[in-house]
Amino acid sequence: MSAALKLNLDATPIEQWPEPQPLAGNQYEPEAYPIECLPEGIRAAVLDVHQTSQAPMAMIGTCAICALSLAAQGHVSVARDEVTHGPVSIFALIEAPSGERKTTVDGFFNRTVREYETLEFEAAKPLINEYQAALQIWEGKRAGLKDAIKHAAKNNKPSVEFEAKLRELEQAKPKAPMVPELLIGDATSEALTFGLATKWPSAGIVSSEAAVIFGGAAMGNDSITRNLGALNQLWEGGTLKTARRSVESFTVRNARLTVCLQVQKAVLREFLAKGGNLARGSGFLARFLICAPESTQGTRFYREPSKHLAGLARFDARLTQLLTEPIRFDETGHGIETTMLTFSTDAKNIWIEAFNLIEAELAPSGELSDVRDIASKSMDNAARLAALFHVFEHGTTGTIGADSVRAGCELAAWHLGQAQYLLAEIAQAPSANQATKLDAWLIKRCTELSSNRIATSDVSSYAPRGLRLLDEYLPPLHELEAAERAKLVSIGNKKFIVINPKLLSEGA
Repeated sequence: MSAALKLNLDATPIEQWPEPQPLAGNQYEPEAYPIECLPEGIRAAVLDVHQTSQAPMAMIGTCAICALSLAAQGHVSVARDEVTHGPVSIFALIEAPSGERKTTVDGFFNRTVREYETLEFEAAKPLINEYQAALQIWEGKRAGLKDAIKHAAKNNKPSVEFEAKLRELEQAKPKAPMVPELLIGDATSEALTFGLATKWPSAGIVSSEAAVIFGGAAMGNDSITRNLGALNQLWEGGTLKTARRSVESFTVRNARLTVCLQVQKAVLREFLAKGGNLARGSGFLARFLICAPESTQGTRFYREPSKHLAGLARFDARLTQLLTEPIRFDETGHGIETTMLTFSTDAKNIWIEAFNLIEAELAPSGELSDVRDIASKSMDNAARLAALFHVFEHGTTGTIGADSVRAGCELAAWHLGQAQYLLAEIAQAPSANQATKLDAWLIKRCTELSSNRIATSDVSSYAPRGLRLLDEYLPPLHELEAAERAKLVSIGNKKFIVINPKLLSEGA
């Protein structure tokens, strides 16, 4: 049977179908991940992981960059000009559904960091044991002096000598050895900042289930303002002072933080509904490289994984070099002293041109007027990306060249487009999103089958997840019916969804 004969099997002549009405869908069309922007060494690792995991390319590329950020942030900063400069640390937010192999991808790029942490901890064990013994001795002496002071006061005897010794002892409290502790999962804002101030000044919040960040106690109503402010300051590389009543206060200076969060859309929508004004008004969301890669689920058919991932091995080796290169501490002994990277003349001109192009679109009628907050930070992220690409290829010294800056600007622009797409989709009613998704799948499936009808059993088996059950696809189907794009019909004892054939005819 020819395609023309198979088309329109519900027997309604095509000319009797009304004109299909457009759906109020997302006006932004996401573009493919620009993997060509990545330096060859990073690109090879991303392709290796993509070949093995079959996860979305954008997810893999973003995780690779965050791993590089975590390894490099303790060594360099980047200057856009003589006045504005800051860390190279990246904040990234990846929207991806359950089952997208987020944990698998994280595992590929974080294993080098975990191995480094393990080796450093093992090497520091003698120092840790010595410190713990010294601390117990110190605590015993301190308790003895405090008891002596209490006893003297109780018996109306002088305690000046004991008080002087206690003051002297307080100055001699043993200091814990500095042992790298880079990867952090779910942590309160206070626990994070305390670790940066007292344990190790470079860290990364890396979570393949970011509900623990967005849905946990750290984002409760009472603490969301404080926590967003703390994360904003850490992105800037600023100073954070924390005063505590019960225990010692602390200050975070010259610390570095990478954030890589992978989150499901429902969790992100709930977070933005709860604290969206603060998240965007405070500039928190603006600091992130955002992406919402198209799912690869349904296309990941089994293939034997390669044991020889040469690109990933070279990437891991480069990260190991950066991790094992000693970081320099400032005069406090806890903050980081970094090398300031600058742009070459050609690179600076490329960055300025991209900066001005984005700025021109922030006007009320501009293409970026709906994401001004994110666009305003986009070129800062472009500079950070350029610096990271330079470090990966050329080391922690030298001048950032034109190729690195051009790649950083192009990738930052892609993430800006992704932010527009994702935020517009989240702003839509869930039913509108589902109607658009169902409409696109029905048209694609009918085109493949050369028919304009699909059995509801076919929908239950092959439609995208979230649209397979009757109570999932029926509400969006009603919207398609209202737009004259599809209808539910019974033929014999079977039910079919019939597509308006004008959507399938050539040129529609």
